[in-house]
Amino acid sequence: MSYTSLIAIRELLVKAGWPAEWATICWRVSQLVLILIIGAAAEMLLRRIVGRALKSLVGKTKTTWDDAVVRAGFLDRLTLFIPGVLVYRLLDVFFPPLSRALTLSRAAMHIVLIVFAVLALDSLLNAVTMIYSQSKRAKEVPIKGFVQVAKIVIYFIAGILIFSAVIGKSPVFLFSGLGALTAVLMLIFKDAILGFVAGIQLTSNKMVSIGDWLEMPKYGADGDVIDIALTTVKVQNWDKTITTIPTYALISDSFKNWRGMSESGGRRIKRSVNIDVNTIKFCDDDMLKRYAKIQYISEYLEKKKTDIAAYNQKLKADTTCRVNGRRLTNVGTFRAYVTAYLKAHPMVNQDMTFLVRQLQPTEHGLPIEIYVFCKDQVWANYEAIQADIFDHILAVIPEFDLRVFQIPSGVDLQALRTG
Repeated sequence: MSYTSLIAIRELLVKAGWPAEWATICWRVSQLVLILIIGAAAEMLLRRIVGRALKSLVGKTKTTWDDAVVRAGFLDRLTLFIPGVLVYRLLDVFFPPLSRALTLSRAAMHIVLIVFAVLALDSLLNAVTMIYSQSKRAKEVPIKGFVQVAKIVIYFIAGILIFSAVIGKSPVFLFSGLGALTAVLMLIFKDAILGFVAGIQLTSNKMVSIGDWLEMPKYGADGDVIDIALTTVKVQNWDKTITTIPTYALISDSFKNWRGMSESGGRRIKRSVNIDVNTIKFCDDDMLKRYAKIQYISEYLEKKKTDIAAYNQKLKADTTCRVNGRRLTNVGTFRAYVTAYLKAHPMVNQDMTFLVRQLQPTEHGLPIEIYVFCKDQVWANYEAIQADIFDHILAVIPEFDLRVFQIPSGVDLQALRTG
């Protein structure tokens, strides 16, 4: 059917006795209805037949990228764009050349096609994000921020094209006038620009990745990074709350990333036990006999006694006085026991830093610090292992004639008063 045929229909209505004005209106409405019917029929054909066939074919393939394209809705939105192109081409058939109706219809269809194209590109970018998220590199180099920048550029260009279609000006004319609006645009998109620059730095320097344990007290963040977007980074704290941090804050402010701990193969145990200095003393023969029964340090004591005896004999030290020569102390023997105990512990990483040391004595006693690394990095397991280690250490301290320092409580003062 051509434009000439439609004119003939209008003439027939006039000849049938219709007023010319009503015949023209009926003719215009029939044109619009016919175009809409053709467009709807094309969309239905593509969606119900072609679209379902493609989705069925995608479901049978072994690849995953095509499934992501379907889930993102790219095919559904493409079925809107193609009928739109068909309707646009049919305008020349149904409307008079160079007529105002044709001009307005083309402008309207320009806007519709731009919207459909933007929706299709948006779905395609979402599909790209889904496909990339399944790769091994996705956690190290997230692309969500870059995809969001691409979407902003697409929406911005689409807005310019739509506005140019409304006012009937060339898009080049509008783009040339953007120079004067640069300052305003930078103010509007300040967060997006800062986030984009920060995202490039974070990605290129591998400062933050999805799944990293991030600690940033200024923003109350202490947990796993679950999302890195253009303007925000989301952290799920250990209490399951969500903290949102501006992306550029990770460049301008300091934060702690525990990724190094995760990749090292161990999680640090750093804790001290305060020994009451009043219980520290030289070991006598009875003490050494008791200590020799402890399996972890039996060989250590034999070797030490031999070395000390040889040293004292070489210096001809008068051992009747405890100050002369070398002697074992109960706190030194205790440190040797803790070292041997941790060396034999199956969950302590022996290839990483391993220290059992004394710290500066304070008014709270002599701190004996354990500085080792646990093999299990899972928080709950790590805490359980650490607790088991110090349960044992605290229980074994009295066996070495030592006492843990503890500030007197009300019960202690009451017992003293009663005594």
